[in-house]
Amino acid sequence: MRCTAAPKFEQQFPASSSPFAEEGTTAHEVCELYVNHTFCGMSKRSFNAALKKVQAKESYNPEMMETAQFYVNFITERANRFKRVHLIQAEVNVDLSRWIPEGKGQCDNTIIGDDTLHITDYKHGKGVPVSAEDNEQMRLYALGVLDSLSKPGGYYSQFPPAIYGRIKRVTMAIVQPRLNSVSEDEISVDDLLAWGETAREKAVTAYEGMGEFCPGEKQCKFCRAKSVCRARAMAQMELESAAGSVTPNNANGITDPDARKALGLPPVLTDAEVGDLLKRGEMLVEWYNDLRDYALEALLNGSDIPGYKAVEGRSARAFVNQEAAFAILESAGIPEEQLYKTEPRTLAELEKVVGKKRFAELVGAQVVKPRGKPTLADMADKREPYNSAASEFGGVKDDGQ
Repeated sequence: MRCTAAPKFEQQFPASSSPFAEEGTTAHEVCELYVNHTFCGMSKRSFNAALKKVQAKESYNPEMMETAQFYVNFITERANRFKRVHLIQAEVNVDLSRWIPEGKGQCDNTIIGDDTLHITDYKHGKGVPVSAEDNEQMRLYALGVLDSLSKPGGYYSQFPPAIYGRIKRVTMAIVQPRLNSVSEDEISVDDLLAWGETAREKAVTAYEGMGEFCPGEKQCKFCRAKSVCRARAMAQMELESAAGSVTPNNANGITDPDARKALGLPPVLTDAEVGDLLKRGEMLVEWYNDLRDYALEALLNGSDIPGYKAVEGRSARAFVNQEAAFAILESAGIPEEQLYKTEPRTLAELEKVVGKKRFAELVGAQVVKPRGKPTLADMADKREPYNSAASEFGGVKDDGQ
């Protein structure tokens, strides 16, 4: 949708996975089991047996039980808004070929209730919240579900055709339990179908290899070719060569050093320029780090990056066998208090051990949540602007929210 050249261009680079991606896949499996057990008639015995297999995976983490419950609680709350729920379904395979040649996807959760199609996407990451507003992925999933409803032999063929005709609007949500984040958006079916035509044009252009490069923060983030894309490199290099423009009618718009000197203006950046450079600088730093990662991997694979080499980084000493080492020290008469130190558990650790509800009952009155230090954020950030007056209060009681 943003860089139509990317899909064909990145095919020459191998797809890669990561522990984070594998962890996310496992978390989705836990969520699917919870939904099937809660809404789709999966027996407790089958649920426990399937869950045991997932828990045996190296990528499983006990936290996934909590995040899955957060996810199911949201779906339950969302379903309760409808007077009549026709369907709740997990992990729905959707055919997107009507809009994207050979396109397909998997929708995490679908609810059909009253005159509404609602879809939910689970994100296991805890980096930054993902917004559902104008989210192309969510809209494409919704189009795929609607298309399946309209087909006689589609995934939802068990429903009478009249169900499709009743759907007038689509609601979408992205749930990120590890960030305690839920983002929602809504669009009418008519507007969604109209948007689908725009998506189709972009997809066909990309599929036929006629696309244009358009580097940017969102589209480059997960592109396989981001480290060596010339278009992205040229966009970052513009930051070095941009000299600005002289606008005599607006002192804040005059950036040329000689012009500012001639007009008696101070040789400093304007606040507007600082804001612009901060945004561009973020992308520059991200690109530079991607470049370093690529160069290191290339060197380790035997390539030559002029001016650079791979070296061994610093490392810390470690025991071959800590228990054996401590046993030797103890037998040599080293006092136990010199070998071990006792530290209290963190608040978060204690809350997990005691249980959130009981923890609040016992020591909730002893917990405060200090105000965070001011930090710079993009205007798109959902948090309220920092209030220096409010910070004078020093902290607020933690209400568990």
